Amino acid sequence: EAAKAANVPIICSMGAGNKLDPTAFEVADISKTSVCPLAKVMRKELKDRGIKGVKVVYSKEIPVKPADSDETGRRQTPGSLSFVPPVAGMILAGEVLKHIAGVEKG
Repeated sequence: EAAKAANVPIICSMGAGNKLDPTAFEVADISKTSVCPLAKVMRKELKDRGIKGVKVVYSKEIPVKPADSDETGRRQTPGSLSFVPPVAGMILAGEVLKHIAGVEKG
């Protein structure tokens, strides 16, 4: 909210948990995202706050469904392969550098 109010450009990374395919990441406005559970939650929160035009990195891959709980009965946290989250970070960093250099699309 503060960044939007101050007209500071932002880009966010959505969920990489339970994802296996690093090639499924895309860059889009949050309103155009699909499949990603974190993006769904964020779309609702941003809509409730009247915030539009948030660029995100997200994956169109359907997340792998973890077991409902572990041996202690607690719900498992999303896991990821070691190389998937860094790919999202590299895409995000590339978008930031393109913005700074003035060569970004849209």
